[in-house]
Amino acid sequence: MLTIKVLGSGCANCKRVEQIARKVVAEMALEAEVIKVTDYNDIMAYNILSTPGLVVNEEVVSTGRIPTPAEVTTWLVNALETA
Repeated sequence: MLTIKVLGSGCANCKRVEQIARKVVAEMALEAEVIKVTDYNDIMAYNILSTPGLVVNEEVVSTGRIPTPAEVTTWLVNALETA
């Protein structure tokens, strides 16, 4: 099972990243857990400089922007291959 974390305070961009991640998971019929991380200290533990951030299986794959669904799909496929 994949673990996907959306790092951010809950702003519009963070919510959009979460929506994209959930949509891709549903379209791919993956067994994955999508977690919103809003605590500042927890976000800083990932050593990112700007939100929103996206973490797949504890690997930071995106920060400071809204990734496309195609990018998220690629990251999830890569994570499945290395899992």
